[in-house]
Amino acid sequence: MALLDVQNLTVNYGVINALKGISFHVDKGEIVALIGANGAGKTTTLHTLSGLLSPESGTITYKDTDITKLPGHKIVSLGMAQVPEGRRVFADMTVLQNLKMGAYTRKDQQEFSDTLNMVYKRFPRLEERKNQPSGTLSGGEQQMLAMGRALMSHPEIILMDEPSMGLSPIFVSEIFSIIEDVNKDGVTVLLVEQNAKKALTIADRAYVLETGSIVKEGDADVLLNDESIRKAYLGE
Repeated sequence: MALLDVQNLTVNYGVINALKGISFHVDKGEIVALIGANGAGKTTTLHTLSGLLSPESGTITYKDTDITKLPGHKIVSLGMAQVPEGRRVFADMTVLQNLKMGAYTRKDQQEFSDTLNMVYKRFPRLEERKNQPSGTLSGGEQQMLAMGRALMSHPEIILMDEPSMGLSPIFVSEIFSIIEDVNKDGVTVLLVEQNAKKALTIADRAYVLETGSIVKEGDADVLLNDESIRKAYLGE
């Protein structure tokens, strides 16, 4: 049984049909990549999964629960978190205050402390800068904070939207390494990423989205060597 199952999802922006009945699934423990060009519908997909957009039709099932119409805060409490495109940290708040925002659905203080220590262990720079305004962090550090903030909710699945955007090559490699480590620790990952080569390198499976439709799917290593994918998305 899939941890996350999406069936015939349609999303409209006014008269624009942004998602055209897409279906896909993510199994527990996987890294699944969703790749495609700008405007393909990748971010729309994640926003709909996390309750920020309402679909026109279709169903979203998470852990055998229909979450299609649930608001975002209830979805987070069920164990799904999102790392948004552009990081979206609260710039005027400290690193620690941002991390506390990620744990707003959790009431147990000991559980909060344990999770905070786990996040600091994974991201030592966040502990070093815990009292620093988040807006003063580098882009890579802000991405780490956005990931740490999502992990504070103790998710079973994490939705990552363009985690490498705007980062230096060194930080890109570090962020992808962290994604793999998070996954090894038991967190399932749905990864939206324009850097298709990086995404396919760490993913188990992948879906290719074009203008609101899934046009190809399969094992990531197979797609990585697919000539049409290499030409369209890998610049080869």
